[in-house]
Amino acid sequence: MFASLRRRDQRWWGRCYLQGLTPDGRRKPIQPMAERSPDGHMRALQQFVNQSPWDPLPVRRRIAERLAEVMTPEGWVVDDVSFPKCGKASVGVARQYCGALGKWANCQVAVSVHAATDTASCPLNWELYLPREWTDAPDRCRGAGVPDHVVHQEKGRLALGLLDTLGEWQLKAPVVVADAGYGVSAPFRLGLEQRGLSYVLALSGQEVAHPEGAEPHQPAYGGLRPSTLPRCRTPPRAVSVLAAQAGSPR
Repeated sequence: MFASLRRRDQRWWGRCYLQGLTPDGRRKPIQPMAERSPDGHMRALQQFVNQSPWDPLPVRRRIAERLAEVMTPEGWVVDDVSFPKCGKASVGVARQYCGALGKWANCQVAVSVHAATDTASCPLNWELYLPREWTDAPDRCRGAGVPDHVVHQEKGRLALGLLDTLGEWQLKAPVVVADAGYGVSAPFRLGLEQRGLSYVLALSGQEVAHPEGAEPHQPAYGGLRPSTLPRCRTPPRAVSVLAAQAGSPR
C-alpha cells in the first residue's frame, strides 16, 4: 500500500498505522492504536498521520486498483459517510445530517464512491465535505490546516470529481448508483451524462419530466419578437405519476 513513499521510516509507520486499524478495538485514535501495536510509538505515529508530507493519492490509487481487481464490482455507489464528533475543531465538523446516527448531529461528512457487489462493498475514493460555515471562515480553515485553495463544493460536484479521478486511474464504473440526495441534482445527472456513465439514481418523486416519446415542436415565428425555443405541447408531470402510469416492468 505504501510502496510509493520514498522514505523507509514512512513506509514503516504506514505499516504500523494499518496494523492499528485492523484489530477489533472500537477506538481508532492514535494513542490506543499505538498501545495495541507491539512496535507502537504514539508521537511517531501521530507525526506520520498528521504532519508527514507524503502524498496520499498514490496510496489511495493502489488501494482502489487492488480492491477493484479482487471484487469485480457490479456497481459504484455514490453516498455520504458520516463521522459523529463531540467538539468543533475537527476539519469540516458541523451540525448536519449524520447517516451513522440517522438524525441531524455534530459530525463530519465525506462524499465517497464505493465498489459494491451483492455481498461486499469497499471505498474506492472519498473526499471530506466542507460546509460553507468553514469555507466562509478562512482563519478557522487555516488553523485546522485546510489549504488556502480549498473552497466550498456541493456534494454532487465533489462526487463528479471523485469519479474523474477514478477514471484517470483507468478504473471504469459498471454503473453509478446513488440515493435521492444526489439523484435530485440536475447538475449531477448532467455530469454523469457528459462523462458517458451509466447510472441508476433515486428521486424524491416530485421532479417533473415529459413522457417517453414526447417530441418538442418549434412554435411558428411571428416576426415581432425573438423566436421561442422548442417546447412540448403538454406540460411536464411528476415522475411519480409517470412511473405509476408506466406500471411494473415485466
